[in-house]
Amino acid sequence: MRICPAPANTGIVFKRTDLDGFAIPAQSRHVARVSYATSLMRKGVLISTTEHLLSAFAGMGVDNARVEIDNLELPIMDGSALPFVKAIREVGLHKQRARRLYARINKSIEIVDGAKRIAIHPAETFRVTYSIDFPHPLIGTQSLDFVASERGYETEVAPARTFGFLAEVEMLLKSGLVKGGSLENVVVLDKDRVMNPEGLRFPDEFCRHKILDLMGDISLLGHPLIGHVVAERAGHAMHAQLVSQLIRQKDYWMLVPAPEADPRVSVSPATEFAPSRAAL
Repeated sequence: MRICPAPANTGIVFKRTDLDGFAIPAQSRHVARVSYATSLMRKGVLISTTEHLLSAFAGMGVDNARVEIDNLELPIMDGSALPFVKAIREVGLHKQRARRLYARINKSIEIVDGAKRIAIHPAETFRVTYSIDFPHPLIGTQSLDFVASERGYETEVAPARTFGFLAEVEMLLKSGLVKGGSLENVVVLDKDRVMNPEGLRFPDEFCRHKILDLMGDISLLGHPLIGHVVAERAGHAMHAQLVSQLIRQKDYWMLVPAPEADPRVSVSPATEFAPSRAAL
């Protein structure tokens, strides 16, 4: 995978270099699958596991980039967004002349599905309150409130790795996904322990990763949000539902210009990533 600068107002665009550079814009209308990851599809061409890179772009304030990839799934790296954040830091960001527009929430929206819930409310900044509840002794009930900032994202959210249970990881491998999956890039739990030798990066790493995923998924709206997202036992599917509701109910939000000191941003030179080849 290679990330390249893009002109102002391009947005994030994936290009399958193995398919003559076929382009798939990172937009909600191209969401195809939202089970264990968020996949995009256009005219039958798929890009899978997009949420970690999209989250890094959102967390670092990157509006425009061209992502060239020669396969259907993005490299998992260490299972978090941190390698992408570090690479963006290394190559630098380029401020562009176009002004950034934010989607400011002016009416609350709530989606409920049994014990699962996600809502967004008016607020003065972008904020996420996320709660999870898993019947596992090392997870249980966790909740975290995150007020977005570039530095806060880099230190508190981006390092949180994706996680799964041993049986689920084996199923994903059989389905052809997470081909580079290993204990180096997924927090794997069996019945009563974390199998990774180094343990967890945060006691609530599981909840932090849910915020990471959410930020990537809702970036598919196409504009950074000003609002307070509250999620309980949600996941990729409910994140996508929230974006779909926002697109359908445009009277619940309005586009507002950014301050003068907040131009659109693209990465500077290109940067490349190679997938992990390890396997469970």
